[in-house]
Amino acid sequence: MDKAPNEIETLITQLARLPGLGPRSARRAVLHLIQRRDMALRPLLAALERVAQSAQTCACCGNISNLPLCEICCDPKRATGEICVVEDVADLWAMERGAVFKGRYHVLGGTLSALDAVGPEDLRIPDLMARVQAEGVREVILALGATVDGQTTAHYIADALSGLGLAVTALAQGVPMGGELDYLDDGTIGAALRARKAF
Repeated sequence: MDKAPNEIETLITQLARLPGLGPRSARRAVLHLIQRRDMALRPLLAALERVAQSAQTCACCGNISNLPLCEICCDPKRATGEICVVEDVADLWAMERGAVFKGRYHVLGGTLSALDAVGPEDLRIPDLMARVQAEGVREVILALGATVDGQTTAHYIADALSGLGLAVTALAQGVPMGGELDYLDDGTIGAALRARKAF
């Protein structure tokens, strides 16, 4: 079988670099898009262009939005006095899929890691401390992965928040050791959030 034209191969290669897609899946996706140009390819191109122009990091929580403040931070109903701390935006979106948490979030942008030379100043921990004091937060929920780096980060934040007169809790049952939030199903995330405990 002849190789696909260069532009199509380039597109397949670019798609294959996305998480969850390999070369075979990317090839099938490209073929589907080409065969349905008007219904699939052109709307996708337009959506990608709009996102490329407008996507930005929320100035408050670190979520991705097309506005300076994301919808969650702008929603007055979400001002419950609870902040859920997550490692990255994918974890925030995973929590939102569960539709259980009704407060606000704080994206750290990673976890502490001695091996990778990631210290507290490399994360959004100072921003979290400022938010806790400015927003009258009553509870900080540490929804970090059950990895060594995730737990190290959780302990660091809990220590930094001690003495501020607020509850510091962590996700409980349902999150396996070594697990990451983005790979958990919605029911597991919901059960873990409901069964959170003092950290």
